[in-house]
Amino acid sequence: MKKSMTIGKILAYILMITFTLLTVVPLLWMILSSFKPHALIVRQPLAPPFTFYTENFILSWVQGHLGIYFLNSIVYSLSATFVTVMLAMSSGYALSKFHYRSGSVIYGLYTLGLLITVHSVIVPLFIMETKLGISNTRLGVILPYIAFGLPFQVFLATTYVKGIPDSMQESAIIDGATFLEIFVKIIIPVATPILSTMFIYTFLGNWNEFVLVLTLTSDMMIRSLPVGINSFAGGMSRDYGLQFAALVIGTVPMIIFYMIFKDKIAQGFAAGSLKE
Repeated sequence: MKKSMTIGKILAYILMITFTLLTVVPLLWMILSSFKPHALIVRQPLAPPFTFYTENFILSWVQGHLGIYFLNSIVYSLSATFVTVMLAMSSGYALSKFHYRSGSVIYGLYTLGLLITVHSVIVPLFIMETKLGISNTRLGVILPYIAFGLPFQVFLATTYVKGIPDSMQESAIIDGATFLEIFVKIIIPVATPILSTMFIYTFLGNWNEFVLVLTLTSDMMIRSLPVGINSFAGGMSRDYGLQFAALVIGTVPMIIFYMIFKDKIAQGFAAGSLKE
């Protein structure tokens, strides 16, 4: 019995190490290649850089207009994330604490949105935005971001707020507080762990989104960073050094962001329901 457990533990470690290497090694190769000139990448693709060729980053930033794309990504991600999280928290509060008959139906419609993928509705979405006159605009990007982010965030918010004791709300009502005051002064502070998780998770998803911006926009000045980086893989540049540098510019900030807030994400998902 003990021998079989040891073998199982060894196999588990081998599996985890394998998946770690499959994730980390391509990332390291991308970062190292971004410091190599195009000729060296072609001749010796797996060799480390002999000197750090930083000109790749300068040229990719200037020639690819990555500064504009970077700013657009920040605007899209922050605005859509803030609205999504606030709508999800208010919906979660209403669905879990108001106990009206249609609550389960509305919650079911929200969770049904988890089954809808971007690819399945991209064509009718493009047609609808064209008829509404918001295609190829920043608003036309932000609204779908909010719509596709809401189902999962409402699920998280509703599940968490259900665990907040009803007695807290009842005591506040007795003291004369309105539902808005309860939401702002009680629900939001108590739900801080799940709020931080929702914000980080939604922000990362919006930052890395590609298909919606590529389809709904044609003006390069309003496109996001992932779409801008994609242009390096096409006719704009055949320089592998510039391509790797652009990929690093788009990837490393998110890695740093995740490393800083990874504990918040874990705490939010692991936070148990509050007990009375």
